[in-house]
Amino acid sequence: MANLPKIRRASSRASRNFAETQTAPPKEPDVQRLEAHGLTWLNIESPSELEIDWLAEHHDFHPLDIEDVRSRRRQRAKIDEYEDYVFLVLHFPRFDKRTQRLQAAELNVFVARDLIITIPNESLKPLSALWARCNAREEERAAHMSKGSGYLLYEIVDSMYDYCFPILDKIGFKLDALEDQIFEGGGEEIVRDISNVKQEIINYRKIIKPQRPTLRLLERHVQAYAPQDLEIYFDDIVDKNERIWDLLENYKEVAEALEATNEAVITHRLNEVIRVLTILSALVLPLTLITGFYGMNVDGLFLAHHGTWSVLFTLGVMGLTGAGLLLWFRRKGWI
Repeated sequence: MANLPKIRRASSRASRNFAETQTAPPKEPDVQRLEAHGLTWLNIESPSELEIDWLAEHHDFHPLDIEDVRSRRRQRAKIDEYEDYVFLVLHFPRFDKRTQRLQAAELNVFVARDLIITIPNESLKPLSALWARCNAREEERAAHMSKGSGYLLYEIVDSMYDYCFPILDKIGFKLDALEDQIFEGGGEEIVRDISNVKQEIINYRKIIKPQRPTLRLLERHVQAYAPQDLEIYFDDIVDKNERIWDLLENYKEVAEALEATNEAVITHRLNEVIRVLTILSALVLPLTLITGFYGMNVDGLFLAHHGTWSVLFTLGVMGLTGAGLLLWFRRKGWI
């Protein structure tokens, strides 16, 4: 009779792990919640599928807005207005230490009458700092959350734009340092540093430029969610955005001027080297001709067999020729 294959029984450890997996409670979504003065602020940082599913389940937002939050591709800056809420997408610069470049951080915001939901796709220091202050102190909650969701939105966007200026200052410091280094002679390092600064300016402009028209429309769309006129507040944000854009335009021109200046300095140094080599060549050429002429081994040439006097005469002719050339170069202003 053929032997039947033995059935491998699961070990007690594997059975225990399987049982724990089956009985483990479902993971809770990471949603920060803060309630004060009739306003609820939810903050969902770097949302996973779990948090996005929770958002779609507990709030009646348009599926396209949920899709924008879910998407890993950067959305364009925009405002979508609905009957009972506003969906907002903004971008802010963030320095990525891994790539050593400026990257765009996306902030998605839902604004309703008594609710505001902030969804940054990665950690944003100003937003985290504002949340921490409101969570820790009652006076901060009263200052930022007692005037409606529209005013809290202004505080959030304003703090994000305040954070943009230190990044601009760093770019300005780099340009000032490059201006000093150009005339000290940096070679290829200066060219690389100028290229890096220009890339930072370009990335910054790509972040700021698309949302300029969005900010101008922001106050009109969120006015219904604030008990007071917010026009002057959001005008201040527009002014900050324009100041940032003007500074970027100035920095762009400065970077281009520094690049042109560095090329001019490199060209000037190269011309100096070529000038010296040309003078040396001009001096050596007639001397080579003279030595070559008197070095020919042809009988009957003048001074061909007069020994020491021939050498001295040749050296004298060479010295007078070189001195004459130097005097002529100086009178021409070439040296």
